[in-house]
Amino acid sequence: MSLYGALNIGVAGLAANSVALSATSSNIANVNTVGYKNQTANFATFLNAPGLVGNSSAGVAAVIGQDVTTQGLPTSTSSPTDLSISGNGFFVVASNPSSSATQEFTRAGSFTPDENGNLKNAAGLYLLGYKLDSSGNVPTDTSALNLVNVSSLSGKAQATTKLGIQANLQASSTAVPGYTAGQMTSGAVAPDFQRTINVYDSQGGSQPLTFSFVKTAANTWNYEVTYSGNPANVSTTGSLYSGTMSFNSDSSLANADTAITPATGTIALTIPWSGSTGLAAQTISINLGSVGGTGGVTQYDSTSIMNASTVNGSPFGSVTGVTVAKDGTVTAQFSNGLSQDVYKIPVATFANPDGLAQVSGNAYIANKASGAANINVANSGSAGGVASQSLEGSTVDLAAEFTNLITTQRAYSASARIITPVDQMLQQLE
Repeated sequence: MSLYGALNIGVAGLAANSVALSATSSNIANVNTVGYKNQTANFATFLNAPGLVGNSSAGVAAVIGQDVTTQGLPTSTSSPTDLSISGNGFFVVASNPSSSATQEFTRAGSFTPDENGNLKNAAGLYLLGYKLDSSGNVPTDTSALNLVNVSSLSGKAQATTKLGIQANLQASSTAVPGYTAGQMTSGAVAPDFQRTINVYDSQGGSQPLTFSFVKTAANTWNYEVTYSGNPANVSTTGSLYSGTMSFNSDSSLANADTAITPATGTIALTIPWSGSTGLAAQTISINLGSVGGTGGVTQYDSTSIMNASTVNGSPFGSVTGVTVAKDGTVTAQFSNGLSQDVYKIPVATFANPDGLAQVSGNAYIANKASGAANINVANSGSAGGVASQSLEGSTVDLAAEFTNLITTQRAYSASARIITPVDQMLQQLE
């Protein structure tokens, strides 16, 4: 081994330990960076004259490696859009909000809405996800990713589809002989009992339905359902539904409408909204009780009374917040108690995640070493689950990094000492 070989080894030692110092410095600086992965300096020998046994000098080189698969400890937060991944995979993000064609991947899930409601993390990377249809289904084209926007819905209402009545009709009421359907609505016959119940239309408006009852024979009552709002709102006149209900001798319900066989406790009412309202026709299932039961409408010899009514549906409500499920489903919550699934956050996995190329913003891009991204719904297959109100911490061990810092500094100084005597020896040869 020549003096020049020894000099080159000393220089290689300086260069290799400089690389190690760079990795250690990066780790220390990013000890609090969300989702940061610890970097390591991997040293390897190389020969100045390979193949010459006993006559070659061993230098050193260092390459910075990354352990992307190691997960940091989760930290609880109060924000529902702070996300972490429990298991394998990365969030799919874009650096440009106007285009999702260039995809990057990160585990830094500190997402907050920007001025347009799009979720972006502290590095300015925008979260991508599947926009769900009205039924909550993922697009058939699973490559169609969109910016996840938590303010894309202004509000939500729900039309009434079910109505339940608990009431008693007084058995000793005087029967009205010769009654024909529509006479209570026209005013020809006064009802024995009448109540108005509000239901909701498809636009969240409250609409009044009036239920009128009259006894027409023993254990038999006729009823009519009419719309009590603006008559122009419906495309028909008169009652919306008329029927005859019967009771058993023990006052339990025998049939909600004797025209229906077999006996049932439920009728279907359709409200024919007029075209001027902009509302679609609405069908409501009205539960008057169960056949042979006393949980709905009964006929006891007690004052006629409406004990309770249950109506589903809801008036208009504005968005109050979002929640994120383990499978990545983003659900909007509304002030009226309703909710709607709006996005599903996917998780990208790779054959060799440690081969990903690192870019700014604590993110990565796919390359030949990592393999192509396999984007799946979270918490399915090899993809990890999404945890809301949680952030993944850095994998840096600060105590270990301080030890590496001291070790690297001493190794650097030792390499420098190699150069000094070699330089003196070379000067003696001149």
